[in-house]
Amino acid sequence: MRDGVELNTEIYIPEGTEESLPIILTRTPYGLGHDAKGIHTSLTSAYTWLAEERYIFVFQDIRGRYESEGQFVMMRPARNRKDDTSIDEGTDTFDSIEWLLKNLSNHNGKVGMMGISYGGWLTVMALIEPHPSLIAVSPQASPSDMYIGDDFVHNGALRLSPAFGYAALMESGKTNSPYKYDQRDTYEFFLDLGPLSNANDKYLKGSIPSWNNFVEHPNYDPYWKDINVDHHLKHVPVAILNVAGWWDAEDFYGPLKIYETLEKYDQKNMNYLVVGPWRHGGWARDKGDKLGSINFSTPTGEYYRKEIEAKWFAYHLKGKGVWNNKEAMVFETGSNQWTQFDEWPPVKGIRKVKLYFNGNGKVSFKPPQETGEVYDSYISDPANPVPYMTRPIKGFWQDASAKALWKVADQRFVHGRPDVLSWESDVLSEDMTISGNIIAHLMGSTSGTDCDWVVKLIDVYPENYEEPEMSGYQLMIADEVFRAKFRGGFEKPEALIPGRVVEYPINLYGRNHTFKKGHRIMVQVQSTWFPLIDRNPQTFIDIPKATEKDYRKAEQRIYRSSTQASFIELPVKIEKK
Repeated sequence: MRDGVELNTEIYIPEGTEESLPIILTRTPYGLGHDAKGIHTSLTSAYTWLAEERYIFVFQDIRGRYESEGQFVMMRPARNRKDDTSIDEGTDTFDSIEWLLKNLSNHNGKVGMMGISYGGWLTVMALIEPHPSLIAVSPQASPSDMYIGDDFVHNGALRLSPAFGYAALMESGKTNSPYKYDQRDTYEFFLDLGPLSNANDKYLKGSIPSWNNFVEHPNYDPYWKDINVDHHLKHVPVAILNVAGWWDAEDFYGPLKIYETLEKYDQKNMNYLVVGPWRHGGWARDKGDKLGSINFSTPTGEYYRKEIEAKWFAYHLKGKGVWNNKEAMVFETGSNQWTQFDEWPPVKGIRKVKLYFNGNGKVSFKPPQETGEVYDSYISDPANPVPYMTRPIKGFWQDASAKALWKVADQRFVHGRPDVLSWESDVLSEDMTISGNIIAHLMGSTSGTDCDWVVKLIDVYPENYEEPEMSGYQLMIADEVFRAKFRGGFEKPEALIPGRVVEYPINLYGRNHTFKKGHRIMVQVQSTWFPLIDRNPQTFIDIPKATEKDYRKAEQRIYRSSTQASFIELPVKIEKK
């Protein structure tokens, strides 16, 4: 690198090739895994179709991780360009490409780059000051804004289990070191932890820099803004294939936000989006015909790798074939088919429809008629929070399969709890497809001075379904949490006035889903989601400074009258007759 640091790099060149080949670079903080023959595992799994096409593959440990020199900094911010000696992950990528071009003789001068999750973010960082030979990239499941909607915080609410576990994993040494929980069920572990202030006293001892940052920066301040990549992405002269999964539990917000940001400046039609029915990274390693109990009837992962990803790089790096796909290639769940749009979210052929909360646990497209103070309520108790998945809940990276599938778990495991409100539609008389962003509008109040709102949009299967194990299944289609004290902005929290009714618009982000005839639509609202989200004391305070006495029960109310209507805004696709 330009500062003399050496990065551990493996280069794979196809045997017996006489043609000059493009380079595909993958940088990672997770180490270079190998099979029994010592070959990088990606070449016989995720990159199979790319390997058949023949490229020079380069895999690299990033600065300070595994076999590379230097100091690792989690989500290292973009450098100060006024300082010629400054470095970041983008300069390390630039310098690596420069070295490869100078030291390899059998390349064609074109470089591609790809990566998933942290590797996706590294790919995006390479776009800030891109090397002239960087022609096409695919950031996959890349985080964008860690405070608003990605791994560590969502709308001001700390993602407790992922943030704690991931920070400990990455910063306990140069190699992955999963945190060793002393309890099998992390629901109990984090409940016994008590206030967040106990995490360092009891366990981490101040030794994990990122965790220290999380608890020292509870508001959206320069720490979080500096690691937000969006404001660096403007006129990027590189072809970009953004990839996301509808049920990605870690980074669904990021790739859609990066695509949206790049789209503002895309004058040459170089910015594309793919979204499929996948868990985090599932497009790279799974057949993709199922996710948990959900059957898609087609191998979506294999289709993506062969028909989209391989053809994307072949077209841009080799000039091979044609690329005539529309800008957004998104799988439509429910109907189980690939669809394409000229833009995402689509505007043409979409009608915004309001699904209103009504009495007797019903939602309807007809607005409520009741007047006066009409609401449904529950008591939220931080000492007995709603679990986000069935227990026991293993720790981050201890049970990757279960953790990755909680988003498609049957929500009946919490349906009927007294602290979870549910509203359900009548049986649908015809199919209804939603394509675009879903916005929840809650008219809510609390007896406390702060609270969390968790909203889930659910597809309820018929009781006598053709696949018996899916009968009555409650499949979560979209979900999000919002910390109420940030209703006026994430930079400066404000205490809630007990009992005052406030409107909370909550973005559940994009979906492409068909609610089939015979199904029902359900909406659930709750105020705890543990230990995915840290417990809100329900009193106005910097939560990392809260003590046991600050955690209190509170009554939460959702209003649903003609003048205080709560509803979900759905982007309904207008079917051509």
